Amino acid sequence: MALNWIEVAKRIQAIAQNGLTFSEGMYDIDRYEELRDISVKIMAEISEEPVEKVKELFASATGYQTPKVDIRGVVFEGDKILMIKEIADNKWSLPGGWADVNYSPAEIVCKEVWEESGIEVKALRLLAVCDKHKHPHPHDPYHAYKMFFLCERTGGELKTGMETLDVSFFAEDDLPELSVDRVTESQINMLFDFKRNPEKETYFD
Repeated sequence: MALNWIEVAKRIQAIAQNGLTFSEGMYDIDRYEELRDISVKIMAEISEEPVEKVKELFASATGYQTPKVDIRGVVFEGDKILMIKEIADNKWSLPGGWADVNYSPAEIVCKEVWEESGIEVKALRLLAVCDKHKHPHPHDPYHAYKMFFLCERTGGELKTGMETLDVSFFAEDDLPELSVDRVTESQINMLFDFKRNPEKETYFD
């Protein structure tokens, strides 16, 4: 079976970062720094990005490496789901983004939905926790968990935010072009299944 070099680079980077976090010996630190450099060079070669850019984005963190957390808001209106058009790639996703420090998951999802769509919501229920590796997203440098929260609209009006080009509600059989790095069609289908089956248990990988 052919090696997935993105996954190899990510694993080497994790080992190096964890080693740098816990090692005290000078020689061990040098070895882990070398491992980190190797992971950066592999990722730069694959991505065709400059080494310094890759190092800044991919290998600048400190402390024990853990997955990043991406939080998405699920807002239904009738038989349609709220979606926002991303400035980053001109495609559509659920409102949300990386978790921020000093906010709870429920606070983050409400903040993100408001900032990206103009809709005020209350978080009602955690519907799903997805390991990004186990779903058909493109490969990227980060291992991430994606949390989908069912939200109830409490106010506001549809409007774009600083990171959004458009905002609208879509039916399950009429979805726009998706920003698949952020959400997949199978995940959208799963969320509509929660709407049809409110007693369905939380999904997790």
